[in-house]
Amino acid sequence: MDLSKKTKTKQTRRARAHRRVRSRVTGTAERPRLVVFKSLKYIYAQVIDDRQGVTLAAASSLEPSFREGGVGTGSGSNRAAAKLVGTAVAERAMEQGVKQVVFDRGGYIYHGRIKELADAAREKGLDF
Repeated sequence: MDLSKKTKTKQTRRARAHRRVRSRVTGTAERPRLVVFKSLKYIYAQVIDDRQGVTLAAASSLEPSFREGGVGTGSGSNRAAAKLVGTAVAERAMEQGVKQVVFDRGGYIYHGRIKELADAAREKGLDF
């Protein structure tokens, strides 16, 4: 089997799923959108007010504070790193006065790193 074809199909599926989600999910000032992106190496999260086009809070496993923390083997691509990112983005959003968000999983399946990030954000007080 041609691996490039498999990768292209996977990327296409995710892009279509993300377009579908974005057609229904919009962040407002009262309830911004918590969007997640994951690469093979890192995981990123942002709280966005789509009406004004402003990012209110952001966190990623690429940040030096997470990489020095000894998560796994220094990898930002594991579930422990996702949990730290979820905690950090929730704390930063709460500092901005955001308590309720709409969760945009970015077309990814709600499993593994995405679920860990969401659960950690909920534990820190974000409501979604």
